[in-house]
Amino acid sequence: MKQLATDEQTNDQPLEPRGKQTMAVHIALDTSKLDESITFYKAFLGAEPAKVRDDYAKFELGEPALNLTLNVNPKATNAGINHLGIQVEDTAMVDAAAERLKASGLVTLTEKDTDCCYALQDKVWVADPNGVRWEVFTVKQADTTPVEPRTDPPQLQATRGCC
Repeated sequence: MKQLATDEQTNDQPLEPRGKQTMAVHIALDTSKLDESITFYKAFLGAEPAKVRDDYAKFELGEPALNLTLNVNPKATNAGINHLGIQVEDTAMVDAAAERLKASGLVTLTEKDTDCCYALQDKVWVADPNGVRWEVFTVKQADTTPVEPRTDPPQLQATRGCC
């Protein structure tokens, strides 16, 4: 995942200039565990935060185009969010993400040829410190009918179906 350029670059990777980005999804998540959340999202996104304050952190990525902020709220829950995801081009990208996440010490669930959201997919799941579930996935076949129920590990279990 490509991080946008910041005023203070913290790594040697070439970063995409901020000015070239015309659109980006913005997701603002509440967290009661800012330090743990920053550690998780650094591992999950493979990027350093663009800004960190006592009650706030911001990640800006060029690919996928994402502006993710973490906002301290002592009463934070993931109420109303089933899960979030990043769709990638192919299974090799899912596999690379899975390896990077495992190497970072995150609990992962990898699924191959899973029938989810009425599509055949390969994916890897993780959950942030507040229980927000994320998937990195690719769609292999766009229109299917699920045939098997899902069983996830406790830390990655959904409150509803897969999508």
